[in-house]
Amino acid sequence: MMLRIKRVPTLVSNYQKEEKDGAASAVSVQQSGGGCGRNCLRDCCIQGARLPLYAFRKVNQIGNEKPLGAPNARDTPVAFLDSLLLGEWEDRVQRGLFRYDVIPGKCGFIAQLNEGRHLKKRPTEFRVDKVLQPFEDSKFNFTKVGQEEVLFQFEASEHDEAQFIAAAPIDAENSPSVVAINVSPIEYGHVLLIPRILERLPQKIDHESFLLALYMSMEAGNPYFRLGYNSLGAFATINHLHFQAYYLAVPFPLEKAPTEKIATMKSGVNISALLNYPVRVLIFEGGSMVRDLSDAVSDCCICLQDHNIPFNVLIADSGRRIFVVPQCYAEKQALGEVSSELLDTQVNPAVWEISGHMVLKRKKDYDEASEANAWRLLAEVSLSEARFEEVKALIFEAISCNANEDQALDEPSKLAPNEPLKEVDGAAKNGSSSTMIAGNQECVVLQ
Repeated sequence: MMLRIKRVPTLVSNYQKEEKDGAASAVSVQQSGGGCGRNCLRDCCIQGARLPLYAFRKVNQIGNEKPLGAPNARDTPVAFLDSLLLGEWEDRVQRGLFRYDVIPGKCGFIAQLNEGRHLKKRPTEFRVDKVLQPFEDSKFNFTKVGQEEVLFQFEASEHDEAQFIAAAPIDAENSPSVVAINVSPIEYGHVLLIPRILERLPQKIDHESFLLALYMSMEAGNPYFRLGYNSLGAFATINHLHFQAYYLAVPFPLEKAPTEKIATMKSGVNISALLNYPVRVLIFEGGSMVRDLSDAVSDCCICLQDHNIPFNVLIADSGRRIFVVPQCYAEKQALGEVSSELLDTQVNPAVWEISGHMVLKRKKDYDEASEANAWRLLAEVSLSEARFEEVKALIFEAISCNANEDQALDEPSKLAPNEPLKEVDGAAKNGSSSTMIAGNQECVVLQ
């Protein structure tokens, strides 16, 4: 596997910098009604505000209408990825909402130097040992950002076609979902999808929010535009529900790794395990309807949340494949089980690092970057073989219990005999073995 390095400066928003003594700095564009002076998304400034609105065509079926991730059958009013999302992102660069420009050039495959990013990012303001924590309005959240940082509202169209409105009113009572710039971007077009922003939801997956993220991946229709999610305890830094996304025109190592199918749902959703990769990962794909895939992944994530298991999610291939990664790096940190050499790198392995896009923070690590070093770090993220089997059993039981009765299998397939996982430098070389799970097994076939 070839290693390439790219050096990118840290970008910091003019509106989300930490203020001294709690005072908010005034922005250049203020509403005539006054407000707090930041032109934010809170009650003080939102009355009468307008933002662009993109209403996507909501697709329910896969097959007769369009396969997951394929372009819309009908022309969209604007090219969602190129003209709207990336175009609006570039506009914010030109308007000075970032302090630096992104250096152009070929993207790094595994390692990227981003010096000082950990110093300029907003510090974590919550416990790292609890996946579910209540929302606290007194702490930083996305309602406090300037409206200039919001690219557009994103919601399902009420008609059978996509629509774009350049200046749509903000319906505060129905709490719009929005796409905003990421003020500490690591790549081109790095944005945030914030579902139902004004409801002030904590960082917690639910069925409707995950379905929205899946639709965004489908609407982009480009396999190089991925969405990611970090739970609390898996290096989310803000406890306000959000997904990240950016454009990187090379395959992630995670996406190229071989897989082995381990289960199939009656709905057609297949569940596989990743092979020859330093982290143990589950992959979800298929399904006769978009919601089949979305609900299967949501049920998996809700199970992990309810059992206080930190995790990361990558939505790839324009929504066709979804990677779910239960992890334990923060737990190992707290127990003193991570070597000082890895801790000194100050790399927090979240969804992008786990996917193979390593964001390094010191020039020393940049100079010494190697596949072996990346492998060593990611191996510390992975659950052990025994723990992964336990977590997998919990997930399959949750999916079985939450599936509809009409998804029951007519003839459950036979289970393959268990085969232990083999280790190579901390990696899962062979697929996870089949496991019998207590409870209703009608809707899941283990391979």
